[in-house]
Amino acid sequence: MRHPVLLVLCLGTVGLMGCQKSSDQEVSRAMKSVNVIDESNLNDIMLTVGDPNESVAYFRKTSAENPDRIDVKRGLAISLVRAQKPQEAAAVWSQVVTHPEANNDDRVAYADALIRSNEWARAEAELNKVPPTHETFERYKLEAMIADSKKNWKKSDSFYEIAAGMTTTPAGVYNNWGFSKLTRGDYSGAEKLFYDALTYDPQLFTAKNNLVLARGAQRKYDLPVIKMTQIERAQLLHTMALTAIKQGDVQIGKGLLQEAINTHPQYFEAAERSLSALDAKVTN
Repeated sequence: MRHPVLLVLCLGTVGLMGCQKSSDQEVSRAMKSVNVIDESNLNDIMLTVGDPNESVAYFRKTSAENPDRIDVKRGLAISLVRAQKPQEAAAVWSQVVTHPEANNDDRVAYADALIRSNEWARAEAELNKVPPTHETFERYKLEAMIADSKKNWKKSDSFYEIAAGMTTTPAGVYNNWGFSKLTRGDYSGAEKLFYDALTYDPQLFTAKNNLVLARGAQRKYDLPVIKMTQIERAQLLHTMALTAIKQGDVQIGKGLLQEAINTHPQYFEAAERSLSALDAKVTN
């Protein structure tokens, strides 16, 4: 009569073990999910750390441990671009775009890395694989740059205009567009676009310097009325001076160099050197 009881006890024990095993598996799955969430947050953080080389090291290690994770490969490629290693970034993006989960943004990012590597033909070929329905700021910005490289000005103007309208921070687009106009000899058009860039980002020194170049090319040798520090003012005067000298307005250039030296709060070696070289040339 004891056998059924023993059987019940045994079944109960087996059931308990089964429940324990199932519970362990659920806990393991839950912990794995938490780890993935934590890792995703860490990935986001590592994409914005101050030292891009730390980010590269992290994603390189994580990618080696998880070779099939496309998000980690993306992180590595983005970090390599931030670390100014575009060729390595392009190599990683080339792997990303062959992944089953790759999307059009990945191919646009690949084209961006190729442009940074000065591989314009390959970049254009990659962008041509992106369907025309994929209309993003990054895509149009790159299309404009490629059209620029081919001196297809009408096309580049169109793409720059579209790109500028697709972002709330178009300063970089206007600066690039202005530089394009500057290289074509459309100095007044360039000047306007550099002003537009500074409207959106008054701190963008590249646009300030380009603005001075555009004005200097029109023989406007007074500094534009824009926000600038004392050091920036000295640097812009130096740029203006060199522009004037290049155009044959040597005396104006000398005066601007001296003003740059007097304006700079420290010793302005570059301007001093330019002025000395100019004086030596005049003496000889």
